[in-house]
Amino acid sequence: KSTYPPFTMSYKAGIIGAIQDLKDRTGSSMIAIKKHMQEKQPADKKWQNATFLSSLKKAVADGDFVQIKNSYKLSPDFKKALVKASKPKPAPKKKAAPKKKTVTKKKAAP
Repeated sequence: KSTYPPFTMSYKAGIIGAIQDLKDRTGSSMIAIKKHMQEKQPADKKWQNATFLSSLKKAVADGDFVQIKNSYKLSPDFKKALVKASKPKPAPKKKAAPKKKTVTKKKAAP
């Protein structure tokens, strides 16, 4: 199953999906991320390298990615946020209907 959002994805979403799909322990290189995104990109959409580079730099500056030499990984805080966002919220528990007390009538003594 691919972690890519629909074809109207932003470059940041595409980078996140590429890093998750590549699953490189030491981080994914910029070239590998770019190739992976271009494969998944629809044919009618034009590749914008400047937008790709700026979104990559902005995500590093925001702390979403960690840059190690020329490789990029998802930051631990961003991973936690992704896991937290992907977990479905538990359905609110329904309160049990209060049980009606049955009143037993005492028989009158003869």
